[in-house]
Amino acid sequence: MQRFTPPQRLFAYAVAGLAGFVDVTGYLQLNGYFVSFMTGNTTLLARDLAEGASRVAVPALLIGGFVIGVVTGTLVGDRVASRRKVVVTGLVATLLVCAALARMAEMREISLGLLVIAMGALNTVLSANRESPVGLTYMTGALVRTGQLIADRLSGDRKADPLPFALLWVSLLVGALCGGVVAVQWGAASLWVAGGLALTLCLAATRIAPVKA
Repeated sequence: MQRFTPPQRLFAYAVAGLAGFVDVTGYLQLNGYFVSFMTGNTTLLARDLAEGASRVAVPALLIGGFVIGVVTGTLVGDRVASRRKVVVTGLVATLLVCAALARMAEMREISLGLLVIAMGALNTVLSANRESPVGLTYMTGALVRTGQLIADRLSGDRKADPLPFALLWVSLLVGALCGGVVAVQWGAASLWVAGGLALTLCLAATRIAPVKA
């Protein structure tokens, strides 16, 4: 986050907000599983394996779908590196709209599969730097960096700034809160809102310079 310009940071916050919005929407449909938080799904997979639960395939398939999304987003983004944000957010928007269409057609499993692939792809929107990627749909890393920079600040380093990473976490929280409210009020129609948000990000990305590796 430190190497980002102010517009790039705002874009990252918006992407994290979208991730939170979609994750809580998927969570409500999946009764406790996630479409973007793979650490949680890994824990649930271990629990289901230990208990011999009949739903053990659910977290396993979600994790697999997320990886497929990351692979797809990376390959697509690398082919048009100078326009990575525009193209990848466009891909995510397309997947979300297709997920909304599938949900309307009562193809629930396909809808959820498209959601998890979209969230995997979303994580690659700012992944030009392979050695120091920015996680946008999970916040453990952001919270660790926040704590480290607070420690540096307390140790006397006045240049240490934990705020950008803390705001990344706040963005996901706010997005999830909005997603929860919309999903409770509108149900599956919230997927159309998510698709609209992704399209808005795609348009905004045309005005933001690429992130330097």
